[in-house]
This record gives sequence, structure tokens and C-alpha cells, in this order.
Amino acid sequence: MIETLSFAWLHDAVSWLLAPSLAALLAACAVAVAEAGIACGERFHGLAKLGASGDLAQVQAVARRRLERADLLARIPPMLGLMATIIPLGPGLAALGQGDPAKLASAVTVAFDATVLGLVAGIGGLVIGKLRRRWYEEVLEKMETAA
Repeated sequence: MIETLSFAWLHDAVSWLLAPSLAALLAACAVAVAEAGIACGERFHGLAKLGASGDLAQVQAVARRRLERADLLARIPPMLGLMATIIPLGPGLAALGQGDPAKLASAVTVAFDATVLGLVAGIGGLVIGKLRRRWYEEVLEKMETAA
């Protein structure tokens, strides 16, 4: 029964996701670079100013927002990278079965590039998130001991 059904529509639908996934991965890498710049500004200027304000609730709110951004950056790009890795491999393996190793090589190249982009953005988000957690915990501890 399944052999008689055509799933070409499913392949077409999944193939359509490759370009948006790759675009999202490039955007995630740009966001990671921007977040690294924001984190540097936080560390060397923003946190001291924020801590000096004395508003504990404001510091907690800012910390929550910035940590959520870093957490999303650490989680979503690796998933997109995996998705953009698997999508081109199907047609590449099918091409190999038809005797076209060049098409497989092209598909594997796209797959590995997508994996690297996802990992780069994810690692950036993870590092930024870990550093920010420590920095905000220090600021909050100082504010609590001063109060």
C-alpha cells in the first residue's frame, strides 16, 4: 500500500524549508556577534551603571530578558543546523543511487556548512549566557548585601 503512494509532495515541502533554515542560521550568527558586542558593553559599562541604580527589580528584569535571548540563541541555531543538515542529504543519497556522486558531494557540503553555522551560533549563545548569568548574579549579590 505504502509503495503505491507517492510522497513527492512531502519531499517538496521539506525541501522548501532548506533556504529559510540557512537564512535563519546566517541571521543567528549575526545575532550572536551582536549579542557578544552587547555583552562586552554590559561587562565594561552597563552592569556597573545598572547596579548603581539600586533598583533590584529593574536589574532582575533586564537580566531575565538578556538571559532569555542568550538561551534561545544557544538552543535554536543548533536545531536549525541539524534540520539544514538532514534536508539536502536525502536528494544527495538519491543522486548517489543514480550514479551522480557530484550531487552527493554538493549536498554533503551544504549539510556540513549548515552544521557548522548552527554550532557557531549556539556556542556563542551558550558562552554569552553563562557569562551573563555569572555577571548578573554578582551584581545582584552586591546589591542585596548593600541593602
